[in-house]
Amino acid sequence: MGASRKRNIFDPRWPLTSRSPARSRRPGRAADLTALAASVPCELTGRHADAAGQGRADAAPAGVRLTAPAGSTGASGPGTHPGTLADLVGLRPEGRNHGPASEPGPDLLARAGEFLALFHAEHPEAGSLRDRIEQVRGEIGTHGTYRHTAAELTFAGQVAWRNSARCIGRLYWRSLRVRDRRQVRTAADVAAESFEHLRTATNSGRIRPVITVFAPDAPGRPGPRILSPQLVSYAGYENADGTVTGDPAGVPATRLARQLGWRPGPDRGRFDVLPLLVAAAGERPSWHEVPADAVLEVPLQHPDLDWFAELGLRWYAVPVISDMYLEAGGIRYPAAPFNGWYLGTEIGSRDLGDTGRYNQLPEIAARMGLSTASDRTLWKDRAVTELNVAVLHSFGASGVTITDHHTESVRFLKHLELEERQGRACPADWTWIVPPAASSTTPVFHRYYEAAIRPPSGRHWLPGVAGAQVPLPTRGLPASSASS
Repeated sequence: MGASRKRNIFDPRWPLTSRSPARSRRPGRAADLTALAASVPCELTGRHADAAGQGRADAAPAGVRLTAPAGSTGASGPGTHPGTLADLVGLRPEGRNHGPASEPGPDLLARAGEFLALFHAEHPEAGSLRDRIEQVRGEIGTHGTYRHTAAELTFAGQVAWRNSARCIGRLYWRSLRVRDRRQVRTAADVAAESFEHLRTATNSGRIRPVITVFAPDAPGRPGPRILSPQLVSYAGYENADGTVTGDPAGVPATRLARQLGWRPGPDRGRFDVLPLLVAAAGERPSWHEVPADAVLEVPLQHPDLDWFAELGLRWYAVPVISDMYLEAGGIRYPAAPFNGWYLGTEIGSRDLGDTGRYNQLPEIAARMGLSTASDRTLWKDRAVTELNVAVLHSFGASGVTITDHHTESVRFLKHLELEERQGRACPADWTWIVPPAASSTTPVFHRYYEAAIRPPSGRHWLPGVAGAQVPLPTRGLPASSASS
């Protein structure tokens, strides 16, 4: 699920043309964070005046969206991952990393009006829509932007999750906690609040869905940005022989962290937590060590295979996608880390199983005594099943929230039913909703979904139907996601 994974989890723009669309969910980390870092200061000061979010006409409603920073590119087109939420995925970029801040004028007022109409339609107790629009008109005329109320911000975060086309775990969208940190702008404070997000979301293993919203872009004053794909991720150390110690997906972030001055310890392992990388407007990006008390990790063992613990595998409990931005009513919040909780296959099948990640299936198959001489022995299928069993068992034994793909598939169809009862369309990307393991045994496999919702007019999406979307980040996310 998670954001996820987070996942990511989420762009309704890729139309489905066949029952078995391409399933490359996670983007390889093709985008080099080192190059990104070099461009951040000037982009944050607004030298690149390219409007983010101006994608295809049928791509995004103007109301609310949580999206990957524009300019991020995946390796293999539609559906490259995080996963996350979020594989979070080879998404089509929506613009540059930092386009202009919330744009004053008729366009901003029109976007604000669409968002506010949706908010008031679902919250009639909020008062007069006409009065609120007039108030916003005045703020825009005076300041070139406007400020969401606390209730509007909460609604924006929750609706962004509700309509995340790549997230299977949306049944719980109303439970999302929105942490309003719009007063926070400095890199040090963003890092401190991000670590508090981790503690709040972890909740001693009973994972809470949370989004923290930092200062928005404003005319002449861009907000801060988190460069790390997730608040917690593992380092990838490049060796002289071309191999990688740790997570290959973490290589670009590891390079950038070291260029910014971070020095890993002498004992470099496969699961070293990277520092958080943050950029405040006009400043050089900085790194911030993640406190040990903010990171809960789960060592993996198997309920039947005693040797499994000898593999030394583990994974972190909370997938917090951090390189997306939230946009609501024309206001962009460039730093808005979000999490759900993990779907087991995100860790087992993808993070630990993918050949471009930890690639554990050959070792597991060997220990199981399986012949790997031919794929026809189905050794990969058997090995990945036991790996997924170990993930679910270990999280459960440690008291950490996780869900399996069969249970979550049923819950997703329940979410779909509830949304249809409310007269709302529910965008869903088949390539993300269908799990990577035992796909045809899950009910979500056997039907089509609305991957893109077209508006009744050619200019704007219908706010009451579209409302929000959350594409997963295209910048190399760890494989998962964010489930949700």
